[in-house]
Amino acid sequence: MKKILIVLGVLLVLVIIGAVVVGLFLDRIVKAGVESVAPGITQTAVTLEGVSLSPLSGSASLKGLVIGNPQGFTGPQAIRLGKAAISVVPSSILGEKVIIHSIEVREPEITFEGNPFGENNLKKILDNVQAKATADAATTNAPGTKGAGKKLQVDDFLIAGAKVHAQIHTPVLTKEISLTLPDIHLTNLGQGPEGITPAELTKQVLSQVTASTLKSLGDSLGGIGKDLLQDVKKNPVDTVNKITKGIGGLFKK
Repeated sequence: MKKILIVLGVLLVLVIIGAVVVGLFLDRIVKAGVESVAPGITQTAVTLEGVSLSPLSGSASLKGLVIGNPQGFTGPQAIRLGKAAISVVPSSILGEKVIIHSIEVREPEITFEGNPFGENNLKKILDNVQAKATADAATTNAPGTKGAGKKLQVDDFLIAGAKVHAQIHTPVLTKEISLTLPDIHLTNLGQGPEGITPAELTKQVLSQVTASTLKSLGDSLGGIGKDLLQDVKKNPVDTVNKITKGIGGLFKK
C-alpha cells in the first residue's frame, strides 16, 4: 500500500510538472501564432505582449495586443488592447471548430488618424481585412480544397469603455478629440456548422468599431461651430482670416 501511494504521489507530481510545462509552451505558441497570422489579416504590424492560458478550464487572457497603422499613416499604432479575457470550450480546441463562449475587451485605446468623412487609418485596416475575408471565402468554397483553416464560433463578444483619441482637421479649425465609445456587443458569431474564419470575425468586430468611432466623431464635430464662435469673441481678426483662408482653400484645384 505504501509503495502504491508513493507511485501515485510521483505520478501526481509529474502531472503537475507536465501541466506547467505545457502551459508555458502553449503561451509561447499562441503569442507566436498571433504575431505571425494577424499581420496577414490586417496588413499591418501586430504585436502581443503576453498570453496566459489555462487549458483545463478553457480560460485565457491576452495582454498588450497592438495593431499598427497601415502604410501612409504616421502614428505608431491604431488600436491597443490592454487586456482581453477569453473563455473557450476546452474539448473544441483540437477540433475543426473552436467554440469560444466569450471574449471581453475592456477600455481599448483607439488612435484615429485621417478624415472621418474620407480616408482614415481604421477604414484602411478594415479594407485590408475585408480583402482577406473575401479571399478566405473563395478558398473555402473552391472545390477540392480544405478551406481556409481553423473555424471559430464566438457566442459573446463585448468591447466596453473603448477610448478614442483623434485630431480632426477642418478648413477653419484643428480640433483634438478624446471620447469614449458606447459598448459594442456582438453575439452568436459563427453559430452554423461552417463557423467563421478569423478574418471574417476580425472584419465583423472591426466594422463595428470603425462605424461607432466615425459616428461618435461625427457627433462631436457638431460642436465645432460653438468652438468657432468662442474664437471669434476672443480674437475676431485672426479667426476671420482663418475662415477666409480655409474657404479659399476649398476652391483650389
